[in-house]
Amino acid sequence: MSSDFHARAQELVARERVEQISRDEQAWLAAHLAGCAACSAAAEETALAVSSLRSVDVDIPRNLASRAQLRVRLRAEELREQGPARKLLWALAFMSWALGVSTAPFVWQLFAWAGSELGLPRYVSEAGVVLWWTVPALIGVALILIERRGRAEFPG
Repeated sequence: MSSDFHARAQELVARERVEQISRDEQAWLAAHLAGCAACSAAAEETALAVSSLRSVDVDIPRNLASRAQLRVRLRAEELREQGPARKLLWALAFMSWALGVSTAPFVWQLFAWAGSELGLPRYVSEAGVVLWWTVPALIGVALILIERRGRAEFPG
């Protein structure tokens, strides 16, 4: 007999323990097991193993299911709360970049004018422009890192 028949029989024996198999598959399996001692023995071993597993007592905490449901519910609420905040953060970041690009020439002129009025070297006004753009971004990154660190230290 081909090894494909034996593999199919083993697969059907395993599937039969988990789900229903069709009548045609049941008939084929019964015919194969009647004629194949090796597959018949494997099917008996599988049945014995399943019945042995069913007789094993497993102690689990009484409230395990309710605790798991509570954790799932809390995590779902946490994700629901974070969703709009993330979208708002991305929208604000996009608006910040759009405004930054559109106002860059004006900010540059403002710092150049202030530097010339105050008699400051050019590198001071250039550093002012760089700080004008980087400080808000650094504050935003710091806030995100603080929020993540707080969530890591105090998991729900």
